[in-house]
Amino acid sequence: MNENEWLYAFASAMVAIGGLFVRSLSISGAMATVLVGTIVGKAFSWKGMILLGVFFISSSVWSKIGKKRKKKLTEKVEKGERRDYIQVFANGGVAALISLLAIFHPSSLWLDLFIISIAAANADTWASEIGGLSRQAPRLLTNFKKVEAGTSGAVTLLGTIAAFLGAAFIGAASAIQWKDISVITIAFFGWLGSFFDTLFGAVWQAVYRCPVCGLETERKEHCGQQTMHIKGCRFVNNDVVNALSIACSTIVYLFFAID
Repeated sequence: MNENEWLYAFASAMVAIGGLFVRSLSISGAMATVLVGTIVGKAFSWKGMILLGVFFISSSVWSKIGKKRKKKLTEKVEKGERRDYIQVFANGGVAALISLLAIFHPSSLWLDLFIISIAAANADTWASEIGGLSRQAPRLLTNFKKVEAGTSGAVTLLGTIAAFLGAAFIGAASAIQWKDISVITIAFFGWLGSFFDTLFGAVWQAVYRCPVCGLETERKEHCGQQTMHIKGCRFVNNDVVNALSIACSTIVYLFFAID
C-alpha cells in the first residue's frame, strides 16, 4: 500500500471507530467499513470517501431520530440498528465492486454507477428510517392493502418522499464535488433502487410467524421459539434484498447509458 492508501485506510478507521462509539456499527461492521472505505478511496480518492461518509453519517443520524416511536418495529426486523459486516457489504458492496472495476479497468462510466449505488443505498435507508415515523398505516406494494408498520414490501407516502430526497441528497453532494453530475438523474435512479427494494421485499423476502404471539417477523426466532416460515424465499433476507436492489438500480442505469 502506498501513502495515500494508508491515509484512506486511516480515515476509514476513524469513521468506523466513530460508528462503534455511537453504536451504529458492530465490530465486524467497523472492519467491513474500513475495507470498503479503503477500496473506494483508491478508486475515487477523497471525493469518493466523502460521499461514502455523507451516506453513513446521514443514515446514522436518521436512525437515531424517533427511536421511541420506532422501538415497536424492532420486533419485526431481523437485525438491530448496529450494522454488522453483512449489512455493510449489503449496502456498500456494490459500491466497492464498482470501485474495484474502476481501479483495474478505468472508465468515466464507473463514477456514475458508484454515485447511483450510494444514492440507492441512501434512498432505502431514508425511506426506512423516516418512513418508520409516518402516522399513516403502510400499504403493501403488491396489493396496496394496509399492513403493520415495519412489514417488508410496504410503503408510505412519507417514506416514498424520503427515498427520493435521500437519493437527491447524494446527488447534490456529488454535484458539489464533480462536474456534469445531474442531481435529478441520480435522484431518480437512486429512488428506483428503493422501489426495487420494496418490490423484492414484498415478493421474495422471507417472512416468519411467531408460534407464541403470532407476530409476523423477519426473525427466525421470537419469544424464545423458532418461528414458522409463511412466505417468501428462505434464503432472501433484508440484506439480500438490499444488495439486489442497489445492483438493479445501477444495471438499469447502465442499460440506458450504454444505449
